[in-house]
Amino acid sequence: MELTILPALVLALNFIFIIILIFFERRDPSSTWAWVLILALLPLVGFLLYLFLGLSPRKRRYFQKKQKHDREKMITIGDKEYFAPIDPEAELDTLEMNIIKLGLQSKVPSLVGHNEVKIYTHGQDKFEDLFRDLRQARDFIHINYYKIENDWLGKELFDILIHKASQGVEVRLLYDRMGCRSLPDYMLDKLRSAGGQAVKFAPFLIDLNYRDHRKNIIIDGQIGYIGGLNVGIEYIGETSRFGDWRDTHLKLRGESVDSLQHRFLLDWSFASSEELMEEERYFPAKEEKGEARVQIVSSGPDSEDQEIKNIFLRMIYGASRSIFIQTPYFIPDEPILEALKVAAKTGVDVRIMVPDRPDHPFVYAANNSFLGEMLEVGARCYRYEKGFLHSKTMVIDERIGTVGTANMDVRSFKLNFEINAFIYDKKVSTRLADIFRQDLKHSYEITPEIYESRGLKMKFKESLYRLISPVL
Repeated sequence: MELTILPALVLALNFIFIIILIFFERRDPSSTWAWVLILALLPLVGFLLYLFLGLSPRKRRYFQKKQKHDREKMITIGDKEYFAPIDPEAELDTLEMNIIKLGLQSKVPSLVGHNEVKIYTHGQDKFEDLFRDLRQARDFIHINYYKIENDWLGKELFDILIHKASQGVEVRLLYDRMGCRSLPDYMLDKLRSAGGQAVKFAPFLIDLNYRDHRKNIIIDGQIGYIGGLNVGIEYIGETSRFGDWRDTHLKLRGESVDSLQHRFLLDWSFASSEELMEEERYFPAKEEKGEARVQIVSSGPDSEDQEIKNIFLRMIYGASRSIFIQTPYFIPDEPILEALKVAAKTGVDVRIMVPDRPDHPFVYAANNSFLGEMLEVGARCYRYEKGFLHSKTMVIDERIGTVGTANMDVRSFKLNFEINAFIYDKKVSTRLADIFRQDLKHSYEITPEIYESRGLKMKFKESLYRLISPVL
């Protein structure tokens, strides 16, 4: 009797859980339907998956608490001069001003001032500069990474941090537990013993699916790094699995470094309970300034709005000539997909580049599904063949560009904590467009004929992965 009752009980509980899910997820129909499908097809497994990966009431309360924390900390510093939102002398057109206003809705009051921007397209160059800058740090190092691998590159980073901490430089490391799961405890303990600090971004079960995907570094309040490169030998092309690693990262000098610092200190104070926001020495006068206008925008599951996605949308709708996108994961939600389709239909040169080799099994097929839709409206799509493309960039009309941690996918819009630099500078934006054109030499175009020739197995994968993509 008990064996016959158990399946009925599981189904009944699963049905109740689906009703609760629909109630809690009522603001996001695509995610709701994806979870309903998983729960209906895999009752017990789906239930366990949602407990670990879904937005449970406990996780919702955690994000609401962080949202409240960030809002309160912002209010206490909102009148400080170095967080004035827009330089009154900046020569910005209507589109740029509209995008900037959207960015100001982010949790980080973001300067659009004078900045020097250096673009890296490969990890070797970035880490050479970064390690040199870290070794020259005099006052403090604030570093937030999604992933630090336990290999020679990760160990070299820790050796530098431990040495600087032993010299009296303040070192604070904020890391994601899942991304840094290969890091041994002894490395973190050595940093702490030398006087540095290392703190996990979020508690277990939160960071299991809601990742701190940010990669921002601040050195002495003068230098900032932001972009797609994590720490590990695969990011400098030293693994047989991916070969050459193509990424995009930025080094910033100027007023935007204060915005990177602000974001770090908000996250640090929430994770560690150490309050540092009021200490002005973390926001020193800038020794060097360039001409580029740069705005730092962050978003995450604790956001009231999907700030980075909203700016992506405004950029796409504001483009009149061209949109160049590089992303390892082209799995957009409906608003982004429709915006890109409208742009292509109205004659904008829409070009999308993704890797030819995926780092996750479902990604290739999921990318393919959405690229197929873009081909139908006249967009041009490419697969990068020279290694793995991890770059996360978009540039419109060669006048406004963005580089950061956010992919063009639902996970970056909803599930991950992300941070991007939006650059209002023709020279830098043209450079990003030129890099895209250079990468075309190592890519093949997915023509409608190539897309239509895919087999039945790929078509099945596309349909399946597209259905569950809102929760992956």
